[in-house]
Amino acid sequence: MAKKRSPRQKRMPAARPVAAEAASAAVASPAVPATDLRAEYHYVITDLKRIGVTAAAMFALLVVLALIIT
Repeated sequence: MAKKRSPRQKRMPAARPVAAEAASAAVASPAVPATDLRAEYHYVITDLKRIGVTAAAMFALLVVLALIIT
């Protein structure tokens, strides 16, 4: 029967050269085109405005209710 090894005794895989991987990754990756984020996320501004109006209306309602109840 084979002797069991502890985790410290396990063999580590041979290290690969990092520079060669970085060079091949740099050559293989295509250039990322510049995008206009304002055009891509135009709906976010609309949603933020809607949330702001809703929050302001709810806050005003809270103030009115606090004045009426007390």
